[in-house]
Amino acid sequence: MSDSKTELKGILLIGIGNTGRNDDGLGWQFADIAAEQFAAEMDIEYRYQLQVEDAELVSAYKLVFFADASVTSLPEGFEIKQCHPAAHYMYSSHAQTPETVMYLAKELYHHVPVAYTIAVEGNNWGLGTTISKKAINNLEKAMKAFKEKVERCMM
Repeated sequence: MSDSKTELKGILLIGIGNTGRNDDGLGWQFADIAAEQFAAEMDIEYRYQLQVEDAELVSAYKLVFFADASVTSLPEGFEIKQCHPAAHYMYSSHAQTPETVMYLAKELYHHVPVAYTIAVEGNNWGLGTTISKKAINNLEKAMKAFKEKVERCMM
C-alpha cells in the first residue's frame, strides 16, 4: 500500500456485534441507520468481531468509526472517543480491539487514520433479535452525536 494520502478513501464505519444476542446487535443497528443517512458519504462494513485482517481495510481510509454495544454503564448511554493505536493483542487472531487494529494498520500499512470508537450502552444480552427500549434510546442519542461529528469532520 502506498503512503500517498491522495489515494486514501474518505470515511469508513464498522458496525460490530451479533444481531442474534439482542442488544449486542447495536453496532449493526447503528451501521444500518448510518447507511440510510450517509450512503453517499461513507462506506459501511459489518463484523461479528474485529480481526487482524481489518488492519488492511482501515489503512485505506482517512477517517474510521467503530460502533459497538457496551455492557458498561455510560453516563449519557453512549460514548464517542478517539481511538489510538495500542499494541495489545488477543491470544487468537480473532476478536481484536479497535486500538489493536489501528496499531496493526500503522505497523503493517504505515497509515493510521483518524479513528473513533462509538460505544452504545445495552442491557439485554440473551438470545434473541430484539433491541431493548433503553438501548434504542441510547442508540438515538449516539446517532445524533455521530451525525454532528461526521458533519464537523466533513467541513
